Amino acid sequence: MPANITADQLDPAARAELRTLPGDLAESVARFLVAASAAEDPERGYEYALAARKLAGRVGIVRETCGIAAYRAGKWAEALAELRAARRITGDGSYLPMMADSERALGRLDRALDLVTGPETHGLSRDIQIELRIVESGVRRDQGFPEAAVVALQIPELTDGHRRPGSARLFYAYADALIDAGREDEVRYWLGRAAAADTSGETDAAERIDEMDMLVLDDLEADDLYEDDRENHEAAGDHDLADASDDDS
Repeated sequence: MPANITADQLDPAARAELRTLPGDLAESVARFLVAASAAEDPERGYEYALAARKLAGRVGIVRETCGIAAYRAGKWAEALAELRAARRITGDGSYLPMMADSERALGRLDRALDLVTGPETHGLSRDIQIELRIVESGVRRDQGFPEAAVVALQIPELTDGHRRPGSARLFYAYADALIDAGREDEVRYWLGRAAAADTSGETDAAERIDEMDMLVLDDLEADDLYEDDRENHEAAGDHDLADASDDDS
C-alpha cells in the first residue's frame, strides 16, 4: 500500500462505522478503504477492497467499497454480491443503480428492470431516481426499444436549466439514446450540454464533439475536392469539344 495512504483520509462517516473494530484493525481497514477509493487502476482498487473485506467483512462500508470497486473493475457478478451484502447490512437503497446496471451488463435485462421499477425505489433521493432512469434507458436500448430509451430520460431535470451533480451523465445518456433513435440532428446539442456540465471528467462528451466536428470537416473537404474534380472534368470536356471543333474546321 502507498505510504502516503493514512486512515484519517477516510470519510468521517465511514470511519464511524469502523468504531466497532479494535483500534489497530480499524486503522488497517481504513487505510485499505482509502487506497481502494484512490486507486487509479480499477483492478488494484478491487484488490485493496478485498483486503479490507478479509479483515472486516461484516461492516457495511467495507462491503459497499468492495462492491463499488468491483463495479469499477467490470466485475459485475462480484459487484452484485457485494452490494447486496452491503444493502442487507445497511438498508441503504443508493446501491440500486449500480446493482441494476450490473444486471444489465450480465445480460439479465428483466432483473435490471425489476430493480429499476420495483417498490424498493420508493422514497429514494431524487439523485438516485435519476441514476435509475439512466440505467432504465440503457436497458430499453438493449431491448431494442430506442424511443422508449429516449422517453425514459425525458424528466424535468433534463430541461429545467438547473445544474446538478448528475447532470452530465443525464445529458450524455440522452445523447446516446437519441443516436439509437436515429435523431442525430439533436445529438451534438446534448453532448455539448454534457460537456459543459462535466466538471470532473465523468464523460468523454467533449472528445466526442471534437470527433463529430472532425467528421463534418472531413465531409466538407471531401465535398470541396469532389466539386474541384467535377469542375476540372467539365473544363477538360469543354476543351476537348473546342479541339474537336477546330479539327472539323
